[in-house]
This record gives sequence, C-alpha cells and structure tokens, in this order.
Amino acid sequence: MSPERFARISNMLDRRQPELTVFLERVHKPHNLAAIVRTADAVGVSDVHATWEDKAMKIAGNKSATGSQNWVNVHSHETTPEAIQALRDQGMQIIATNLSASAIDFREVDYTKPTAVILGQEKTGISDEALALADQDVIIPMVGMCQSLNVSVASALILYEAQRQRELAGMYAGECRLPSEESHRILFEGGHPIFTKLCKEKNLPYPPLDEEGQIDASDDWWQEIRGTKKKG
Repeated sequence: MSPERFARISNMLDRRQPELTVFLERVHKPHNLAAIVRTADAVGVSDVHATWEDKAMKIAGNKSATGSQNWVNVHSHETTPEAIQALRDQGMQIIATNLSASAIDFREVDYTKPTAVILGQEKTGISDEALALADQDVIIPMVGMCQSLNVSVASALILYEAQRQRELAGMYAGECRLPSEESHRILFEGGHPIFTKLCKEKNLPYPPLDEEGQIDASDDWWQEIRGTKKKG
C-alpha cells in the first residue's frame, strides 16, 4: 500500500459516522440504490440498512452500488419492524419523510444525535408500518408543482444537512469511532486487494498492519499465503 493510499483510507476512517445511517425500505431501482449508497459514503456513513421486494431484488441491490459497497456495509433485514428494532438497539432516533400534521422541516432535526433516516419505495413511499414506528416525520419544503423529490435526491439533502450539523459539532475530527476490527478490515481490504483475495481463498485471517499500513505478519502466515508451509 502506498503512503498516499494509506493516508487517504486512514483519513476516511477517522471521519466515519457510525451513529448516522439510512434505512431503505424496499427501494428497488438500481440507480437510486447506487446513488444513495454513494452519498452515504460521501458524508461518512459506514452502514446502510435495507429491506427488499424479493430475493432477486436483494441480490440486485447488493450489486447495484458497485465501488461504494467496498466502503459502506449494506445490512439486509427480512421485515421493517426487524430493521427498525435493530436501529433502536443502537440508540438511534428514527426519522421519516412524511407530509403529516406533526411533520417538521428536515433541517430542524438534531442530527448530532444517533439518527436513522427512513427512505421509502419509489412508487408507494414509506409504509404505514414504518411511519407508525418512526419518532419524527419531516418534510423537505417545496414551492413548485411537484409534491415529492426523487428518493436519492431527498436522501442527499437530508444526509448533507446531517453532515453540516455534525461538522459544526466537531464530529468529523478526532480518532476513528468504528470498532477496531471493522476499521482494520476496511484498511486491509482497501490497501491490499491481492492479499485480501488470497486470504479469502485460503480462509486465512487478515494479518496485522504496521504504522505505515504495511503487512506485519508472522512467518507462518507468509508461508500459508505462499503455499509453502509443510503440513503434518
């Protein structure tokens, strides 16, 4: 791994926001999925949650964010209540875009708190089930004839408002807040793709990295990776 690559990945990891996420409820158009995951990566979101129309859409969805999926984890859930409970277990407030009597401007939400934003299916929007489980409805003010924005555009507006608030609060400064095992995985896979492939083929753990991002493995690991270790 080059010093430049190591510095870039390390800087990205230090800015990750593990307490900010989106829940894609049956969003199924590949270009929208890809755009949302790309925006999530851009603002430092490390994990995205989703439910799918069917098994085929789950597979398509996991493939749709080519490139960005190397940096953002997509967690699939069987049902909406299961997904929202998983987010609540992480202490997240649940925000839903919905024109209701209790809805507030999306910029009035305090996104420095652990937050999950529900994004609904392109045609039918967020389900009644999800809306009933949300803590707060929000609206994106519109003064034209259209009543709603494309789901990927809406996600970008909300996530960048969250990024703005968190930047002002100093939440993009300091050390990496991801679990050490997760940050090591991302750093290794992003910096050593060839050895990542070999580790997966040989069912070997990722070895330690030194302070410059170079592999600092034992002789046994190197022998295993090269296929030179004697058996028995």
